Amino acid sequence: MIYGYELNSRLLLGTAGYPSPDILAKAIMESETDIITVSLRREGSAGEGFRHLLSQVKKRFLPNTAGCYTVKEAVTTAHMAREVFNTTWIKLEVIGHADTLQPDPFALVEAARILCQDGFEVFPYTTEDLIVGDKLLEAGCKVLMPWGAPIGSGQGLRNIEGLRTMRSYFSDVPLIIDAGIGAPSQAVQAMEMGFDAILLNTAVAKAKDPIMMAGAFRDAIKAGHKGYQAGVMEKRNMAYTSTPAYGLADLS
Repeated sequence: MIYGYELNSRLLLGTAGYPSPDILAKAIMESETDIITVSLRREGSAGEGFRHLLSQVKKRFLPNTAGCYTVKEAVTTAHMAREVFNTTWIKLEVIGHADTLQPDPFALVEAARILCQDGFEVFPYTTEDLIVGDKLLEAGCKVLMPWGAPIGSGQGLRNIEGLRTMRSYFSDVPLIIDAGIGAPSQAVQAMEMGFDAILLNTAVAKAKDPIMMAGAFRDAIKAGHKGYQAGVMEKRNMAYTSTPAYGLADLS
C-alpha cells in the first residue's frame, strides 16, 4: 500500500527509449504493471500525442522530474506535471552529478519538503543513505526509492549490504528499488531481500525483444517476492548434510 493505493503489480515501468510506440504499448501490457512513469521534460513537441498513446493502455501515471538539477526546476516541473496528468503523485528526481546521475541529497530533501507541503505525494529517488531517508520521511514522504546502481547502468545492486541495512532500518516504509536493474536475476535478488517493488525502464526498452523482457521481469519480480515470503535459507560456511546419518550400513 503506497499513499493509500494497493499495488496490483510490484513492477513499475518507465516509458522512455522504446523502439516504437507499438512496442512500448505491448511491453506495458506484457509486464502487467499498473503504474507507468513518464517524464514531462523529455516529451518535447510530441508530448500530447505521447500522452494520448499512454492513455490507451489505461495505467496509472507516475510523472517524474527527470533531468532536473535544482530545487526550482524540480518543483516547477512537478507543478506542470500535476496540471497535465491530473495527479498529485510525483517521482522526484533532483540530480547532483552529471556522470553518475546520483541525486543531490540536499536539494532532494528541500524539494520534497516544498512539494509535500503543497499537497503532492512524493516518490523520491534517493540513495541507500539512512540519514537522507530519515530527512525525506520527516519532509512528508511516505515511500523511499533507493537506487540499485546509477540510472541506465544495468549493474544491479551495487551496495547490497547498504541496501540490506536500509531495508532493516526502514522496516515499515515502502521501499522501491529505482534505477540500475539490468537483468531479471537482479530483480529477483532485490525482491528476495524484501524490497516492495522495482521501477525500471532501460532494461526493458533496450532489450533485443522488449516485450519478451517485460514478461521476464514480471515473472522474476513475482518469483523474488514469493521467495521472500517463503523465507530464504541462511548461508553457511560449511556443508550441512540434508540426509540424516542414522540408518547407514555398518561395514565394520
